[in-house]
Amino acid sequence: TMFFAAAMVALGEEKVREIIRSCGLYKNKAKNIVALSEILAKQYNGEVPCNREDLEALPGIGRKSANVVLSVAFGLPAIAVDTHVFRVSRRMGFSQGNDVRKVENDLMALIPQENWGAAHHWLIFHGRRVCKAAKPLCDSCPVGDICPRLVLKNKEN
Repeated sequence: TMFFAAAMVALGEEKVREIIRSCGLYKNKAKNIVALSEILAKQYNGEVPCNREDLEALPGIGRKSANVVLSVAFGLPAIAVDTHVFRVSRRMGFSQGNDVRKVENDLMALIPQENWGAAHHWLIFHGRRVCKAAKPLCDSCPVGDICPRLVLKNKEN
């Protein structure tokens, strides 16, 4: 794996920018990818660390990204709260938290630990496909019977 980190460094920021241009904030992401890869190559023998503290010390890696790496790459229990998870969790009454850390803590208390990784993906999928930010598809929601928003709406009708 040392090869991959070194290869990213060798590509350089400009080439990485070209490759990820379709991503939002691609200039800053390219800078962080190259810097992160250099640290991985020099300090970690090209290996991605498997603990939160080391992950969050890497350029461009915050708690959400660290949780994704811990969960997806290492199979460790973690819930990453992105914009979809945040929105869906609040809409469905899983959390009343006003920040991602509070929502993360509420979800960890509510969901069995062995389901944290899967729940993260379920919530993202639901937020992208059904419980959309601007126009949620409440009429076709497969979990509408447990959604406080729909339950209240149905009581009013």
